[in-house]
Amino acid sequence: MSRWVASWSVTGLGLLIGCTAKPEIVAKAPPPVTAPVAAPMMPKGASRNMVIPAALSDGSYPTPNRNLSSAATVWHLRAALNVAALACRGPQELVIVAAYNALLSAQQPALAKAQSTYASEWKSGGGDWQDRYDDAMTRLYNFFSQSPSREAFCTSANRVLADSTGVSPEGLPAFAAERLPALEQPFTDFYRAVDEWRGRGVRPSAPQLRTSMAGLPFSSSRPAQSITQSSLQPISQPVPPVQQITLKIDPSVFQ
Repeated sequence: MSRWVASWSVTGLGLLIGCTAKPEIVAKAPPPVTAPVAAPMMPKGASRNMVIPAALSDGSYPTPNRNLSSAATVWHLRAALNVAALACRGPQELVIVAAYNALLSAQQPALAKAQSTYASEWKSGGGDWQDRYDDAMTRLYNFFSQSPSREAFCTSANRVLADSTGVSPEGLPAFAAERLPALEQPFTDFYRAVDEWRGRGVRPSAPQLRTSMAGLPFSSSRPAQSITQSSLQPISQPVPPVQQITLKIDPSVFQ
C-alpha cells in the first residue's frame, strides 16, 4: 500500500509539473533614443556680446524709421539708397550707383521738397534743432551701414532702385512708404535672428511706418558727425567698402 501511494505521489507530482504553465517571455522594446538637439547656430555677423535693440511689445524693433511724416519717409528712403550706393560692392555695385544717380536726377524736385519739409519739422521743435537733425541723420546712416546685414540690404536696395524707374514725383511719397520697410527688414531680421539664437525669440510683426513726427529711439554708441544736406549731388566715383558698423561719411557726398 505504501509502495502504491509512493508511486501515485510521484506520478501525480509528474502530472502537476506537466500541467504547470510555462512563463511567457515578453520581449520589451528598448527605450527610445533621444537624439541630441543641436544648439542654434550664431547668425552670420553676430558676436556673443553684441548689443542689439530690445524688441518692443508688438514684436517689432525700434529703428530710426518709426514715427515718420510723409516727407521724412521720402528722405529716409533716399538716405538708405545713398548708403547702398556708397557701401554695396560686388556685381551689383555699378548697377546700384547708376540707378541711384538716375533716381536723384529724375526726382530732384521731389527730394528737395521732402528735405525742406523734413528740416522744417525739426525746426519747429525749436532750440538747437540743426544739431538734433544732424545727429538723427548720423544715426540713420549708421543704421543702414550695419555690416552684418549688408548683403541682404544691398539686394533689397537694388530691387527698390529697379522698381523706382518710372515713379512720378507725385507718386514718390507712396512709393517710399511702401519700400522703406523692405530696406529696413534685413536689419530687423538680423536682430530677430540674434534674439532667437539667444533663446529670446519674439513674434514678428508687419513693418509699419507711422505718420507723425516724434523722436527717433535708435541710439548709437558712436559720436555723432555733422551732416549738412543743402542740396543733392549724384555719386560719380565708387567709394571704398565700409569695414565698420559706422559709415565714414564725407559731407561733400551729400551736398
